[in-house]
Amino acid sequence: MQGRTGRVILPILVTVLVTGLLSSCGFHRKYENPIAKDTVQPDKMLFDKAISDLERGRYDVARLTLQTLIGTYDSSEFLAKAKLALADSWFREGGAAGLANAEAEYKDFILFYPMLEEASEAQEKVCLLHYRQMDKPDRDADQAMKADQECRAVIEQFPNSKFAPQAQQYVRNIQEVLAESEYRTGSFYYNKKSFVAAASRFQGLTDHYPLFSNADDALWKQGDSYSHLGTRFSPQATEAYSRILQFYPLSIHADAARKRLASLEQPIPEPDPVAAARMKYELANQDKPGVFSHFWGIFRSRPDVSMAAKSGTPATTVLRPAVPVSITFQTPAAGEVGSDVTVSTVPDTGTPDATPQLQPR
Repeated sequence: MQGRTGRVILPILVTVLVTGLLSSCGFHRKYENPIAKDTVQPDKMLFDKAISDLERGRYDVARLTLQTLIGTYDSSEFLAKAKLALADSWFREGGAAGLANAEAEYKDFILFYPMLEEASEAQEKVCLLHYRQMDKPDRDADQAMKADQECRAVIEQFPNSKFAPQAQQYVRNIQEVLAESEYRTGSFYYNKKSFVAAASRFQGLTDHYPLFSNADDALWKQGDSYSHLGTRFSPQATEAYSRILQFYPLSIHADAARKRLASLEQPIPEPDPVAAARMKYELANQDKPGVFSHFWGIFRSRPDVSMAAKSGTPATTVLRPAVPVSITFQTPAAGEVGSDVTVSTVPDTGTPDATPQLQPR
């Protein structure tokens, strides 16, 4: 009896596993933008056939059918849907060439149909294709920067679309990765005791990415770097310590920052209530890493964005390199043609290496 039951159950299990495998590979995956209108018009029939092929992974056949529709029925009411489906076919196919073609097709769609509701979806797909190619913070940041630009475009160009809230979270995740890259560079200089370079990196990071999960630690290292540069930079150190207490009052560095301010004989700022509430919200809604998350992290190709902020407005511009803290700019007097750096010749000291030097003004 048991053997007979096993012979009955085994084929069912195999069928379930095969079905799950096929669905995970993209076969028969439903298309997001079908046309519900029931008609026997030839252009609608071509569209339906293309979508059927697209859902079954026959992308070349689907594109050929869509191109036939677009080329033959240039005034069809389904023309916009066909152009979007053409881009979607490349997006679903994936790969470097497929995603490049998908981006070009989506951009064309937005250009020709900027007022259609699907234009926001096309921009969201452009955002998503770069987001999915984003590398870890210690690798090339090209895709992350492109994703930052394209995802911000969803928010800026289509602020009322249903894709805007998710795009804003994508931007927070992307900027967490970009900020982490800057943080690691600044920490490298800080650990090497190159405090000028460290202070410049941390200054640019904390000014541009206040939502960064390690912004309080970056501010602490920023203030400490300025402190090592002498009393000339005491105002900058004071600002960094004050920002910890104002905007990151729950930070582990809060007590130490309070003591530093006291030693500098500076006032202790009160916590900003909005910032304190946001920090409590972030701590309460933080994604908890799994038991093996750190182990599998070395094998993961995608960056870990579990620590990214879940609230707050992300930066709306690209990070610009900070001016090194050792360089000061002077404005020329009225009528004077000046520059920030002048060239002068060091007086002859009789040594063979007396060469022209660049002297800061």
